[in-house]
Amino acid sequence: MRDERVEAKREAESLDEPAEEAKALAERLGLAPYPVRYWVVDHDEMNELIAYGGFQRRYPHWRWGMNYERQRKKDRHGLGKAFEIVNNDDPSHAFLQESNSAADQKAVITHVEAHADFFANNRWFGLYADRGEDGPNAAARLERNADRIAAIADRPEADRDEVERLIDAVSALEDTIDQHSPVDAARSVDEPGVSDDVTDLDDDAVAAIEDRIAELDLSEEVRRDVFDDEWLEARGEGVEPEEPRPDVLAFLRDHGKRYDPDSGKAVDREPWETTVIDALREEAYYFAGQKQTKVMNEGWATYWESIMMGGEGFADPDEFLTYADHMSRVLGSPGLNPYKLGFELWTYVELRAARRDVIDKLLRVEGVTSENFHSRIDLDEVAAALEPHPAIAGAGPATLDELAELAAEGDPRVDAEAVDRALSARNGERPGPDGEGEGDPDAGTDIERYPWKLLTREGLAERHYVLSRPEHRTALRNVSRETLDERARYMFDVDRYATVNEALADVDRTSGWDRMLEVRESHNDVTFIDAFLTDEFVREGNYFTYEYSRATEQHRVASVDADDVRKKLLLRFTNFGKPTVVVLDGNFRNRGELLLGHRYNGVALDEESAKAVLERVFELWGRPVNLATIRVEYSDEAIRRAKRRETEPEGEAVGVRFQYDGGEVTEHDLDPEIEERIAADEVDYDTKPDDWLA
Repeated sequence: MRDERVEAKREAESLDEPAEEAKALAERLGLAPYPVRYWVVDHDEMNELIAYGGFQRRYPHWRWGMNYERQRKKDRHGLGKAFEIVNNDDPSHAFLQESNSAADQKAVITHVEAHADFFANNRWFGLYADRGEDGPNAAARLERNADRIAAIADRPEADRDEVERLIDAVSALEDTIDQHSPVDAARSVDEPGVSDDVTDLDDDAVAAIEDRIAELDLSEEVRRDVFDDEWLEARGEGVEPEEPRPDVLAFLRDHGKRYDPDSGKAVDREPWETTVIDALREEAYYFAGQKQTKVMNEGWATYWESIMMGGEGFADPDEFLTYADHMSRVLGSPGLNPYKLGFELWTYVELRAARRDVIDKLLRVEGVTSENFHSRIDLDEVAAALEPHPAIAGAGPATLDELAELAAEGDPRVDAEAVDRALSARNGERPGPDGEGEGDPDAGTDIERYPWKLLTREGLAERHYVLSRPEHRTALRNVSRETLDERARYMFDVDRYATVNEALADVDRTSGWDRMLEVRESHNDVTFIDAFLTDEFVREGNYFTYEYSRATEQHRVASVDADDVRKKLLLRFTNFGKPTVVVLDGNFRNRGELLLGHRYNGVALDEESAKAVLERVFELWGRPVNLATIRVEYSDEAIRRAKRRETEPEGEAVGVRFQYDGGEVTEHDLDPEIEERIAADEVDYDTKPDDWLA
C-alpha cells in the first residue's frame, strides 16, 4: 500500500506543471475557470468516486455499493474506462486515474479546465452555486449531509431500515424538483402553486425579462410554449402560476405525512424524516445543473480540449497519436453522444458568428449588395486574406524575429514581453524584470514547449480562426441569398468600405469565441439545441430521427427534417429526459388524496416504472396517491390494416388514472377535465428559468 501511495504522489507531482500551464492557456484563450485541485487515484478509488457520484463521502445507503459493483465489472471487462471525474465546486476537484498515459492525463487536464470554466459561468449551475456565503461548496454540503443522515441512522428511535426506505422513496423522486428555480425557492405554502416568496416586478423588470428572452434566439414555437404571455404577466404581477406545481418533492415535504401500518392512518412525520428529505432534495438540485447541460458542458470541454491539445500542441509530438486515439474514442461512442453533439454544436455557434461578422463587413463594401454578393466578391481571395499571418500561425522559436517586428509596431496579437524574454534567452542575455541582473534562464525552452505564450488572445483567435480551418473554407460560398438579404436589412449608408481588403482588415477574429462565451452563460441543453440545431446543421451533419415501426416491427429512419430532429432531441433533454410530473391537487376528491399529473407531450409513460414510483410517493404522502396520464391505444385491426398498407397505425389517446392506497395499484378512467389539463396541444418543452431571467 505504501508503494502505491508513493507512486500516486510521484504521478501527481509530475502533473503539477501541465496543470499549471493548462490553466494559464485556458485563461489566455478567454476562459475563466474555477481553481482546480487535482488528485491522482487508482482503479478502486476511481470506481468508488463514480459510485458516489464524484464525491468521496455520501450518506449511508445500499445503492452506493451496487453502483460500485456495476462500475467495477464494467472496468474489469473493458466496457467503459473513466479517464477523470470533476465536480462543480469552487475550487473544483478533479480525480485522474493513475493508469492514464501522459497524453491522457494532459487531455483530461485541459478537458477539466474547460469544465471548471463552464461550472463557474453557466447560470443554470448558478441556481445552486449562488447559495450561501461560502458559494458552491458542494463537497462540504454533501459531507455534512452524510454526517447528518449517518447520525440519524444511528439513533435508537430511528430504525435504520426505515431511514433507508425513506431514502429509497426520495431518491425515486429526485427528478421531480423544479430545476428551473433555486433550491430555496419553494418553501412551505398554504396552497399548491402559490409561493410565499412573492416579488413584485415593475414594467422595467418585465422589459428586462423580455430582453433576456430575445437574447436566447429561440424558435417561435418554443418561445410561445415556454415564455407565453400568461407566464410573463405572472412574472410582472409577482405571483407564481397557479396549479400545476412542478416541485413535487417540495410539496410532499411540506404537506406529506407518513403511513402508520399499526393504526392504518397517516400520521405526522418525525423531524428527522423532514431533515432527510431536505438533504436529498438539496443534493438533487446540485446534480440538476449537470443533467440540464450535459451536451453543452461536455461539448464545451471537448472543444477547448481539442484547441489546447491539438491546436496548441499541448500533447507532445510523441504523445499526439495517443491523444488522437483518445479523442476518436470519445467522439466515436455510439448512440446519442453528448460529447460529439455538443462539440459539433459549439463549432457551429463559432462558425455562424464568424461568418456573420465577415458577411456584415463585405456587405458594407461600396457597390456590394445581397443581390450581387456572389458575383462581386471573389471568395477565393477572401479565404486567402482570412488566413492567419504566417508568424502568428507558426508562432514559436523560428518566428521570433517576425513577431518582434509586429510587437514593435504595437500589434495586439503579440505578447511583446514574452517575445522580448524569448529573444533575450536566445541571444544569451538574461535581464531581470528591471533590466538588470539574472532573468528567466528557461524562457527559450519555455516557448519551445508552449509557443502560445508568445501570443495574446487576439493572436490565438487568429491562429485558430474557424473560417481558416480546411473543413470550413467553403462556409462563405454556401451562404444563401436569404441569409444575405436578412443581414443586408441591418446595413446603413454609414461605415462603408472602399475595397474588400479594407473590409476584411476590420474582421474580428475573436467574434466566434466571444459568441461562444455569451451562449455558455445563459443556455441549457434545451434552449441550446432549439437555438442552434438549424436546417443547415442537420443537413451538414447528416442527422436524422428513427423510431420503432409497429407495422414492420423494427426500427426505421423516420425523418431527416430539421424540425423533427430538433423536437426529438428536445424531448430527450426536457426535464432530464424524464416524464414531467406535477402536482394537480393535494385534496383530490375531497379525501386528502394526492393527484399527480403527467404532462403528456406525445411520449407515453413507462407504466410499470410509473406504478413502482407511485408506491414510493405513497410513503411520502401517507394517504392514497393518484397519477393521471394519457396513453395511446392501438386496436388489433388498426395494426393489421397498417401492415397491409405499410403505414403506421392510428392510435387513440386515452386518459388513465392510476391509484395506490397501500395495496395494489389500480387503474381507472380519467375525468375528461383532468385529461384536458395534462394534454399538450403541441410539444411542451417546459423550460422556464424564472429566477435568473428576472
